[in-house]
Amino acid sequence: MAFTLSEIMAARRQQSQAQSHSQRGNRTAVEVDEYSTNPTQAFTFYNINQGRFQPPHVHMVDPMPHDTPKPPGYTRFVCISDTHSRTDAIQMPYGDVFIHAGDFTELGLPSEVKKFNDWLGTLPYDIKIVIAGNHELTFDQEFMADLIKQDFYYFPSASKLKPENYENVQSLLTNCIYLQDSEVTVRGFRIYGSPWQPWYYGWGFNLPRGQALLDKWNQIPDNTDILVTHCPPLGFLDWVPKKMQRVGCMELLNTVQRRVQPKLHVFGHIHEGYGMMTDGTTTFINASACTVNFLPMNPPIVFDLPNPRTT
Repeated sequence: MAFTLSEIMAARRQQSQAQSHSQRGNRTAVEVDEYSTNPTQAFTFYNINQGRFQPPHVHMVDPMPHDTPKPPGYTRFVCISDTHSRTDAIQMPYGDVFIHAGDFTELGLPSEVKKFNDWLGTLPYDIKIVIAGNHELTFDQEFMADLIKQDFYYFPSASKLKPENYENVQSLLTNCIYLQDSEVTVRGFRIYGSPWQPWYYGWGFNLPRGQALLDKWNQIPDNTDILVTHCPPLGFLDWVPKKMQRVGCMELLNTVQRRVQPKLHVFGHIHEGYGMMTDGTTTFINASACTVNFLPMNPPIVFDLPNPRTT
């Protein structure tokens, strides 16, 4: 893919500005990126001109074996995503805090949510945190309002629901803390959760790339320790081999790297991206349990963080 000289010079100026801010220790305001609407092009461009996704700072991380002893003074997070009502065969490891990054159902039907909640009730973790994903259709009230008005029902099971059956669907999650553009502090860690992603085949919680998504990411507090989103940021575990495309969000990447800089960023959505990466500041975890064929074969990923110092 070719780039013009002006594009290359603009990227170099942007890199110089980012380095200057980094040297001063400032977290910069994030604006819509000029390549926002074409994530594959954005990845190629910034990789060629800035080495933004290359070693030594950006590299893959081997998941920690589940039987690894937890160091004293640490909290163990058990991360999973995209279970799609297929939790029966999943072996859950030891840990303190459970995080599910969305798509815990097929369509967000109340019966599916109840089944998932019952499963949560069997888990021994002290704290369980859950966000929705694009498959939790009933959790996106605006989506459902439009869906039930359509003459052609793309999601027949969900579109036939009456509003009174799904308006309070979140209340069915009694065995966890549900986050939707909101936060909670547990064990001294500030955790923020959000379900949105770039438009994806007409499912729930879809927004156009660019300002609409950036408005959501702007709600994330600066001093967030653990960020949980359903979609990945650009360049981190977001590759779809079948389509030869990057599908992560450019504005989410810039928000994470330039402003929020969390210790841990947990997501899913792209089943093919399962694994861990780091940029030297944030550890990125794509915790998708299901493969691209919707088989729950990927084990949960565990990660230890030192407990925050208390006053």
